[in-house]
Amino acid sequence: MSSSPPDLAVFVAAVAEHGRELYRDFPWRRTHDPYEVLVSEVMLQQTQVSRVAARYEDWLADFPTLDALAAAPLEAVLRSWQGLGYNRRAIALKRAAEQVVADHAEKHQPGAPSLPDDEAALRALPGVGPATAAGVLAFAFGRPAVYLETNVRAVFLHELFSDRDGVPDREIVPLVLAAVEEAGRQGIQPREWYYALLDYGAHLKRTLPNPSRRSAHHAPQSRFEGSRRQKRAWLLRSVIAEPGRSSGDYALELAEAERRAGRPVPSEDEVASILESLAAEGFLTGDGDRWFVA
Repeated sequence: MSSSPPDLAVFVAAVAEHGRELYRDFPWRRTHDPYEVLVSEVMLQQTQVSRVAARYEDWLADFPTLDALAAAPLEAVLRSWQGLGYNRRAIALKRAAEQVVADHAEKHQPGAPSLPDDEAALRALPGVGPATAAGVLAFAFGRPAVYLETNVRAVFLHELFSDRDGVPDREIVPLVLAAVEEAGRQGIQPREWYYALLDYGAHLKRTLPNPSRRSAHHAPQSRFEGSRRQKRAWLLRSVIAEPGRSSGDYALELAEAERRAGRPVPSEDEVASILESLAAEGFLTGDGDRWFVA
């Protein structure tokens, strides 16, 4: 299929049909609540759907509203996030809730605080980039935003750029916008359209060589096990579980864990460096040589 305008209607109709056949039911697809949609979009960043499905409803039980998340201690937020990786997303999500609640109070608005329905206002929130903002607009507010994430990109690359490598997003974005507008002309809501793209894209990546490799922006994910990122996650979990211990205590336990896994043992200096970086990023706070969740 070419990317010429006359083929766009055919492309949209075909993808919509694939989407109906391949539809996946997830808890976050059963809500229009902007906060609940935001939680799912942040969780799904660089994280497998199966892992998000296992944590999403527990998170909402812990923090059912923006108010609840804004008021929660950071330790509780990070504890609830465990298993999802990239813990800075949890901090960003909490900071976003705090910002929305503070703005609501400052403006003396009636009712409970809610996320804005404006792209610029959403992108001004911590941790909310173009795709996350577009996801909230499409899935919560029904707006035809330009939602471009990895599965969506895979569909456009497979269907419209099958004979090219190194395709930049600047060529894909206008087609994403044109397609969501064409979907509207065919009576397909943005929410339904993007679910079709997501499900078809996931199917393509399971059954074919990953089309995303032909994107100019594709980069293989670095190995997690044995990486500094893995040690950061281990140390953060340890401080959450047993706060108030020294760098040396955590270093000894991490060394034993790495030994058991057959990996090189980190030095105490490396552990101290990681703990200090976690503190600099707002995860931890130090009291002398004792470490606590910030």
